Amino acid sequence: MAISELQLGLIGAGVVAVVGVLAYNKWQERKAQKHAEKAFRSEHRDVLFEPSLSADTPLDIPDDVSPPEPAAHPAPQAVPRSAPPAEVGRKAPDVPADVDERVDCVLRIESIEPLVAGRVWLAQQTELAGLSKPVGWFAFDEGSNKWISLERDSGEAHHWFCAAMQMVDRRGPINDADFTRFTDGVQRLADQFMAIPASPLARAEALGRAEELDRFCASVDVQIGVNLVSRGAPFAGTKLRGLVEAQGMRLRGDGLFHAEDDDGNSQFVLGNLEPTLMSAEGMRDLQTRGLTLIVDVPRVAEGAQVFDRMMLVARQLADTLDADLVDDNRSPFGPEAAKVIRGQIQQFQAQMREYGLPAGSALAMRLFAA
Repeated sequence: MAISELQLGLIGAGVVAVVGVLAYNKWQERKAQKHAEKAFRSEHRDVLFEPSLSADTPLDIPDDVSPPEPAAHPAPQAVPRSAPPAEVGRKAPDVPADVDERVDCVLRIESIEPLVAGRVWLAQQTELAGLSKPVGWFAFDEGSNKWISLERDSGEAHHWFCAAMQMVDRRGPINDADFTRFTDGVQRLADQFMAIPASPLARAEALGRAEELDRFCASVDVQIGVNLVSRGAPFAGTKLRGLVEAQGMRLRGDGLFHAEDDDGNSQFVLGNLEPTLMSAEGMRDLQTRGLTLIVDVPRVAEGAQVFDRMMLVARQLADTLDADLVDDNRSPFGPEAAKVIRGQIQQFQAQMREYGLPAGSALAMRLFAA
């Protein structure tokens, strides 16, 4: 007798339901076992699982406990010890290369069944909305044995995922609300996909670590600026653009000319000392009496050399534009002042190296994001 489409549909729905129940049961079993292991974990030795202990090995017995009476029956024969049960789940991979547990609050998630990465990415947008700090998401690719960044359109499925919330930026450290929103959000996401998150860093430790890092970052967060002030007529935008571009600087969308290294990283910037931002269209009509050059010390490697280059550009522009080179107090900025500033830059960057946070490194660029 032929099977109708209705019957086929019912059979398919039944199979899906059975698979879902089995996966849910495995997830519940995993959660229960992890909870039991945590609740009944003992710090004491189990002599039954220490074959190296002989009958002559002394045991620690409290003073108020009397030794047992000798057994009346013969001593039992030794029974071969069975292997301990296999640990549930696979060993968690190390954190992604782009993550640093000194500055990131990290949570890894293990799923019994592989999850489509794009679905996890979309779900985390809802669960982690409102955080004041950036969060990076990664999936562990077992084929290449490495973590890959999670994207909206990621179509592959994975067992392991990692969420890393940066604990400090130029606005300050995370607070209690950030920590709670992050850990609770990841837990809800894990429950949604029947996955299990690893235990997060303790709240007090995470917040303390963030505050200590923020104090250090604040102590070295220095920007050095010098100004060019016209002695007479204002600087014309068309002439100014030609001079600055001849120095190898490029105008970006942020309204600043950037001196770049070989990789396109900004070394120092030149901007309008007056409120008007510079733009490609507006340079034709721009008239200004002041310019400022700034180097962001934590964000550049070899800061002293970058400062030297900035000062060379500043002096050349001052000569060409008939301008005075001054500090923020409009006091002359001569060679002696430059020498003092150069030494201070070296000191700040030496402190960063000693702290394990070299200026201009990928980690420094994250912490001191503009």
